[in-house]
Amino acid sequence: MNKQMKDIVIVGFALFSMFFGAGNLLFPPYLGMESGQSWIVPVIAFVLADAGISLLVLIASARHQGRLEETLDRAGKTLARVIGIVAIGCLGFIVIPRTAATTYEMGILPIIGNFGMVGRVGVSVVFFILTLALTISGSKVIDIIGKFLTPALLIVLFILIIKGIVSPIAAPSPDTMVDTNLFALGFTSGYQTMDALGAASMATIMILSLTDKGYTDEKEKTKMTIKSGIVACFFLTLVYGGLAYLGATVSTKYGLDVEQSSLLVNITSMIFGYGGNVLLGIIVSLACLTTSIGITAVVANYFSGITKIKYEHYVIGICIFGALFANVGVSVILQIAGPILSLIYPVLLVIVLMRLAGKYIPNDNAFKGAAYATIFVSACNVLTGYMPVFGFINVLPLSASGFNWILPAVICGIIGSFIRSGRVKAEN
Repeated sequence: MNKQMKDIVIVGFALFSMFFGAGNLLFPPYLGMESGQSWIVPVIAFVLADAGISLLVLIASARHQGRLEETLDRAGKTLARVIGIVAIGCLGFIVIPRTAATTYEMGILPIIGNFGMVGRVGVSVVFFILTLALTISGSKVIDIIGKFLTPALLIVLFILIIKGIVSPIAAPSPDTMVDTNLFALGFTSGYQTMDALGAASMATIMILSLTDKGYTDEKEKTKMTIKSGIVACFFLTLVYGGLAYLGATVSTKYGLDVEQSSLLVNITSMIFGYGGNVLLGIIVSLACLTTSIGITAVVANYFSGITKIKYEHYVIGICIFGALFANVGVSVILQIAGPILSLIYPVLLVIVLMRLAGKYIPNDNAFKGAAYATIFVSACNVLTGYMPVFGFINVLPLSASGFNWILPAVICGIIGSFIRSGRVKAEN
């Protein structure tokens, strides 16, 4: 393997781990259980919505050397700055603490038992000491994850998957448990991972790592970033498929009322006995740690780039905050994260995907029309849960799947394209 291919694999492995957090462990087995023998249909849709969209976002960001606000600025510089701060802030103050909380609740608690707040605090402190030690080196983050942590994670994952394939728990059910379209079910689940939120800025540290390895040509770094993204998506597809099959093998044993986390714990226990708890603990801990390291680097890089505070100081601050906030528990963090992510994720996705077709959309007002329409619909979706008066938004197509912002975005984007803009961009 030549140096360039080796570097692509290392960066691709690192990207895989940044995407593959504990949440990505939970959706595929549950989809497999719901769909039985037809498990491959929702998995294909899940891969397209999760890895596929994330790859597209990564490509768009890589074309602008990972500079998030430059990627978003055709919707307006002010809006680009606001979206950037909120999106990266969500990663830093919500997603990162959640990784430690999930490590304790899914990875450590089933092994050592409940030691109350002492156990939770102890795990979060150790977790963020490791995150700090492995993130403070900046451009070395990719090597740390890609060379060492990801291979370990993949080995343990494939041990679980291969054992479950060779000695399946039971034959998948010939019937499905849901009446909805399985492809739509898988696509919605993949979308809900919101991995593209991180992909929008992960290109930054990937490009920094490639620069540190001696690559200086911007086009070459962009191509290598895209190839690394393809490597990451390939392994995500393998793992998602394997986990979905494991879920399908217990489709005759559980109903829709089983919790996703309990399902995965039970599957590993049935395959490996008590040792399954240990194996799952290793998988969850590695998945969460690699995600925490990668996202901490992303957040610190972004905010150090728009302020005068150093990268290292942001890393320290993020880890201290994470160690404190992780102790409120996963459920509380998810309650806080849900409305914010539901508001910011669709508009980020709309702008980035439009940017991929930028040369066919010369008028910036098309971006602005689509972006503000998406923000309006997303805000109404969030407010509906608190004020029923905003429920009128549910009459829009695809409301049940959470995609009711698509039609308004398309209509307002088209209208915007006919409004004369003082600044028209032509992209390559």
